[in-house]
Amino acid sequence: QVQLVESGGGLVQAGGSLRLSCVFSGRTFSSYAMGWFRQAPGKEREFVEGISWNGDRTYYADSVKGRFTISRDNAKSTVYLQMDSLKPEDTAVYYCAAGGRLGFGKHEYDYWGQGTQVTVSS
Repeated sequence: QVQLVESGGGLVQAGGSLRLSCVFSGRTFSSYAMGWFRQAPGKEREFVEGISWNGDRTYYADSVKGRFTISRDNAKSTVYLQMDSLKPEDTAVYYCAAGGRLGFGKHEYDYWGQGTQVTVSS
């Protein structure tokens, strides 16, 4: 059974940085594309960034372009989200997800973590 465990969230001031990590277990990590999504209170869960199984392709939302960077380490079964120049509107619960192919939609990911809270103060 696939398990995803996120960590690294917290409270940060606007303009600051955080690095989220997500550890994958239960199956072969390198068989999966990975994605990061976020959900703010009262809003739909939205795509943030995604990365292909070997890291050669990445997708990102326009709202995080130039500020967030996704990466993965297949030897450690871990995907990361480096978040720089954080804004108050980045405040949300961040979820990592695993799927058979890289995509922008929630439906393309089969497994989800429990989420980690990111709060950006102004």
